[in-house]
Amino acid sequence: MNETARLISDDPIWLILIKVVATFAFLVVMTLLTIWAERRVIGRMQQRPGPNRAGPFGMLQSLADGLKLAFKEDIRPVMADKWIYILAPVISATPALVAFSVIPIGGEVTIFGEPTALQLVELPVSLLVVLACAAVGVYGIVLAGWSSGSPYPLLGALRSAAQVISYEIAMGLSFIAVILYSGTLSTSGIVAAQQNGWFFALLPFSFLVYAIAMVGETNRAPFDLPEAESELVGGFHTEYSSLKFALFFLAEYINMVTVSALATTLFLGGWHAPWPLYLIGDGVLNTGWWPVLWFLGKTLFFLFVFVWLRGTLPRLRYDQFMNLGWKILVPLSLVWICAVTAIRGVRNADLLGSQQFLFIGGGIVVLLLIVAFLVPDRKPPEEEQEEPRAPLSGGGYPVPPLDLKVPETPRETRVSATTGTRSRLPEAGQEPTSSTKEAPDGND
Repeated sequence: MNETARLISDDPIWLILIKVVATFAFLVVMTLLTIWAERRVIGRMQQRPGPNRAGPFGMLQSLADGLKLAFKEDIRPVMADKWIYILAPVISATPALVAFSVIPIGGEVTIFGEPTALQLVELPVSLLVVLACAAVGVYGIVLAGWSSGSPYPLLGALRSAAQVISYEIAMGLSFIAVILYSGTLSTSGIVAAQQNGWFFALLPFSFLVYAIAMVGETNRAPFDLPEAESELVGGFHTEYSSLKFALFFLAEYINMVTVSALATTLFLGGWHAPWPLYLIGDGVLNTGWWPVLWFLGKTLFFLFVFVWLRGTLPRLRYDQFMNLGWKILVPLSLVWICAVTAIRGVRNADLLGSQQFLFIGGGIVVLLLIVAFLVPDRKPPEEEQEEPRAPLSGGGYPVPPLDLKVPETPRETRVSATTGTRSRLPEAGQEPTSSTKEAPDGND
């Protein structure tokens, strides 16, 4: 049992309740502020003001939108399965709240005279809890589409579920290298292992895979396929309104905060102060309530990246998105895990020194780059020019005859408004003559 687990195990019930309420309030407030900040930042990128009426700098606009959703009419489709239709938003929002409970926000502090750690739950398998919560959240998506009683939400739910599951696999593979280097599945243990160096520099490929996977996992741009104009209406939540739709909206933004906090925990040292701040006063900025500031700063950085991507990148097609997950991220992650395992085995056995290891590793990288540049690109097959096919009577596809001529336009006729008779207009180059009168149609 590590120090964090020992402190949390001694928490009285009143302190646990305070932590639960504080965690829930933190996630709700972060959701409101993230929505406001997203609209303001994208407005800045597009040279428009964004929300600036409700409250100072428009900060109460998200709260006003939430109240508006609460007072909207709650409509339930006639063909919907009532209880599952109501339960699906709850299943989506609850795992997002539970996953944040294993995130360490800070170190040891004192709350009302009781020493504790700024973490709700400490488990030896905390990372598995996060993956389990992500897996349970998929059930909310599928059940929401199925219970709506309409084919469009059902098809949108299947596509969204396939998207989340695909990138959940890549996310889980990015954890393995971190687990190998930290030697634990505990989030507080992973933070303690980064005291002398953050994992984003030591494991850059794992960090890159996780950064891509967390965007795909949360259905955010450029992977926000349920919101695409060419997709199936609004996806799995098409038939939802009022507070049920607000729960789906809340789940999306809480998931954003959770995956950002997890990225901070796994790759940016968690609540540890960045260099060179941790050198001040023999690490005094890593004690007390200071770590909360560093943790929030790193989490807000990832949330800004979410907004930045939405305002910058175009939306991917569904096939491009799935190919990126299954054909690129997953295979490369497996190769990376094998490489990390081999490197750890060589380093632990002291078979190579640091200089020899760097020399051999650099040589392998240079060799791979040379091979990548020397391999010629595969040329696309040349398109063969097909000869015109015969008409359908002689076999093949129906095509117009090759000697087709457009018939001449008939000469224009003029109808008299008084007598109702028709007269031909003179052809080009002819002198106007008395027109030949034709009998009206009724006198033929």
